[in-house]
Amino acid sequence: MQGEGFARERTPRRTVRRARLLRSTPTWTEARLWERLRRLPVRFRRQPVFSRFVPDFACHRAALVIEIDGGVHQRPDVALRDLERDQFFESQGYAVLRVSTGEVEDDIDGLLIRIRALTSSRMGKAI
Repeated sequence: MQGEGFARERTPRRTVRRARLLRSTPTWTEARLWERLRRLPVRFRRQPVFSRFVPDFACHRAALVIEIDGGVHQRPDVALRDLERDQFFESQGYAVLRVSTGEVEDDIDGLLIRIRALTSSRMGKAI
């Protein structure tokens, strides 16, 4: 049975298992940002499943995905995979905000100001 107005593809079981594992074993920067995102007046989800992709965080109301990138994301093969992921999220109507682990560690308050501004502009109202 389908919902109202859209067809959903079945999510692979391995993707759901991976999302659950990622939620139960966050990196230090993911845990730190998650602690602060939970205090915002808009709801974020941790490691939600989008088809075969699992971003770090997503706000469905603002159609925003947040990805925390460590040093490995500088490698060409990983950067290419990131580009593919970003294109998928954008095709679903989501904006992608990529932040470095250093930004979370060194300037989390500035990052949260950026996130609040971005969610506000995407929702069309101040939060």
